[in-house]
Amino acid sequence: MTSASDSARCNHQIRAREVRVIADDGQQLGIMPTIDALRQAQEKGLDLVEVAAQADPPVCRIMDYGKYKYQQQKKQQEARKKSTVIQVKEIKVRPKTDEHDYLTKVKHIRRFLEEGDRCKVSVFFRGREVVHKDRGASLLERIVQDLTEIAKVEQEPRFEGRVMHLMLAPLVKKK
Repeated sequence: MTSASDSARCNHQIRAREVRVIADDGQQLGIMPTIDALRQAQEKGLDLVEVAAQADPPVCRIMDYGKYKYQQQKKQQEARKKSTVIQVKEIKVRPKTDEHDYLTKVKHIRRFLEEGDRCKVSVFFRGREVVHKDRGASLLERIVQDLTEIAKVEQEPRFEGRVMHLMLAPLVKKK
């Protein structure tokens, strides 16, 4: 896991001759030789950290590098906590799927959609079943009709090889 804070050069790793220095209180100290900037940072008991390496001259900040890395790590952790992962679940059916099996599959799709996941419904055709594409299309249409109150069609049914796909997404709930 490499982030911007891991790639930031610190103290003697800075290779530029001159750097633009920002003090620990945010005040601009101007452009000075790297050796002088390092000396100022060490006098304060802090580190000289390169924050903008691509600038000309590079921008360095006098700060506590350990504290900075800790704060960056906490920000990343908080961002991960707030993000939600939407998964795509897949349900596979056949054109000859019986009524009870169909109802069970629809119940599974309903549960996936209520949990906030998208659902991909695939109709698999074996052997000569591929001649009866209309059965697969009508099966997908029936699934859409049974789930209209909680789902919207994100991707219309399309045929690829021996498989017909349909993508369903949960409806946004109004509060």
